[in-house]
Amino acid sequence: MEGLVMLRQLIGQLQEFVQFHGSPPLHLLQQQQQLQPSHHQLPLLNHHHHHHHHRRRWCSSNVDDSSVDDYYSFMMAAGKSGSVKMLEPSKPPPSKRSRKERARGKSSGTTDTTEPMEQHIWKDFPEDLYEAVIARLPIATFFRFRSVCRKWNSLLDSESFSQQCAEIPQANPWFYTITHENVNSGAMYDPSLKKWHHPTISSLPTKLIVLPVASAGGLVCFLDIGNRNFYVCNPLNQSFKELPARSVKVWSRIAVGMTLNGSSTSGGYKIMWVGCDGEYEVYDSLRNSWTRPGSMPSSVKLPLSLNFRSQAVTIDSTLYFMRSDPEGIVSYDMVTGVWKQFIIPTPLHLTDHTLAECGGRIMLVGLLSKNAATCVCIWELQKMTLLWKEVDRMPNIWCLEFYGKHVRMTCLGNKGLLMLSLRSRQMNRLVTYNVSSREWLKVPGCVVPHGRKRQWIACGTSFYPCLTAVA
Repeated sequence: MEGLVMLRQLIGQLQEFVQFHGSPPLHLLQQQQQLQPSHHQLPLLNHHHHHHHHRRRWCSSNVDDSSVDDYYSFMMAAGKSGSVKMLEPSKPPPSKRSRKERARGKSSGTTDTTEPMEQHIWKDFPEDLYEAVIARLPIATFFRFRSVCRKWNSLLDSESFSQQCAEIPQANPWFYTITHENVNSGAMYDPSLKKWHHPTISSLPTKLIVLPVASAGGLVCFLDIGNRNFYVCNPLNQSFKELPARSVKVWSRIAVGMTLNGSSTSGGYKIMWVGCDGEYEVYDSLRNSWTRPGSMPSSVKLPLSLNFRSQAVTIDSTLYFMRSDPEGIVSYDMVTGVWKQFIIPTPLHLTDHTLAECGGRIMLVGLLSKNAATCVCIWELQKMTLLWKEVDRMPNIWCLEFYGKHVRMTCLGNKGLLMLSLRSRQMNRLVTYNVSSREWLKVPGCVVPHGRKRQWIACGTSFYPCLTAVA
């Protein structure tokens, strides 16, 4: 817009000059066409009187570097071909036509027709460029594009398309949740579009209640409510696997974590469960079997008193679990098989706390309650002192809604972007918190298709959406 204003000003000055001096000789125009503007300055015509005759001189005005050559060549070509009409000083510049006027022009045939795409050119467009563009589409848009043709529909099975998807940096995670009203089907939330999706995973058992407990590489790990059977699924492409039975029969509550062997699921993944008594096993997708690498070292105090409200945190190949008595964290390296224990006191007056992570940092989120006031707070673990340092808290105007209410909180995803379910008898709120940008946002209510009633979220986990991840 600024360049257009400058161009109109330039045309007006040239017109005034021509009207005052008459048309310039042809040889001067040819000389000016060969001139290059020095020091990235655009020449503007000016006039001066010396000794009773006119003498042309150049004066310069600073212009943006990128537009100088375009303006200069545009004006030289215009003077040479006469295809550009000078604006009259009394006539205002042409205004932008409305959409209705443009539509009328198209119907009457007054607008210029666009040149059609040449089929003999586009039919040879490189396939890898097609895949590179489609891989960068929003997830919801991609599924609409799959209906264009069979070739695009088969992209999910393409190895080259999988490589294109793997090269794209991970954006915000999605959230896979289970609602109280319909425990046999899930609801996915896309934070970029602020929209809920309601997929149907036909392979999941319908007679059992299965809950999402962990994720890695676009895959979500499910565990039935009886803590007996594990399932792995990609909610986007319906890739599904039921894991073999565990060798250790432990039916009490367990904590679950999941990691990738490499940068994607093509290199395999591992799932680990651990009980309060110290029993644990690791599943390797490449071997499709459970193994018991060893026993819990004596340096880790038993029983673990695991905090089952807190999902495990994954940083590289290490899983972190929250425990109490003593308060702190236990970690397990899936590559080396080493257990570690960290004694970290929990902040006072804290309830419903859970671990989170962001960029390799271990975070803690929980409800801080004192007297009748309640607030959601965020802490970061200081590696040198092994103490929690408060880094943020929910805006006060939001916390006022909790005053005098018995509020409970559930963390539905702990990978950089947190989703928190805050509820009481009079309230049901969903919010997200971006650890990097420290941004709090309210989540729209989850409503099933063709329904009006807002669903209550029971549990959930976050996962990075991946179109090509295979269970």
